[in-house]
Amino acid sequence: MSSVEKRAIQEVRFDDSSGVPQIIGYASVFNSRSVDLGGFVEVVHRDAFNETLARESDIRALVDHDSSKIIGRESNGTLNLTTDNHGLRVTITPPETSVGLDVVELLKRGDLDAASFGFVVNHDSWATDQDGIDVRTLHDVELREVSIVAFPAYPDTSMAVRSLDEYRNKVSEETIELDVPKEVVPDDITARAKLFLAERKYG
Repeated sequence: MSSVEKRAIQEVRFDDSSGVPQIIGYASVFNSRSVDLGGFVEVVHRDAFNETLARESDIRALVDHDSSKIIGRESNGTLNLTTDNHGLRVTITPPETSVGLDVVELLKRGDLDAASFGFVVNHDSWATDQDGIDVRTLHDVELREVSIVAFPAYPDTSMAVRSLDEYRNKVSEETIELDVPKEVVPDDITARAKLFLAERKYG
């Protein structure tokens, strides 16, 4: 089973101007680089959430990704998720529970001001820009939950890092292959290795 990754880099606010107390903001911004997530940056493609939002899902809104602290749910209308040109927009109608009231008060005070989303990657890609920065693009993700969080950004330590390592290994292998002239490379793998080492030593 794939690990759930979490990102928290976007701003949310509390709004009761319409008479209905709501938490409004963006859990993700499209085509905008994240902060450094531990050796790489990330970009969310405009269509990344399309599959999740197109089917009948029941995403929950949580506090700090804690499933015991639910403050909204799609199926009962207390969580609304949409996408626009800017990103993944969340609108939460928080409950009058201790958790809900605490979140509202903390948002009003400015102690909380970030939204996050938990997801599983279906399709991503990697590239290295002209400054040598590794850039991960999320093309298709399965959205699991959105959260109001205390910290503005943090990396996942499993799937993202594993995917980055695979990309770097692939780039390294391709670079080594290009270092050896193809017209003089024998078919035998052992001979290829000896030739490469000899070129590194005497070339």
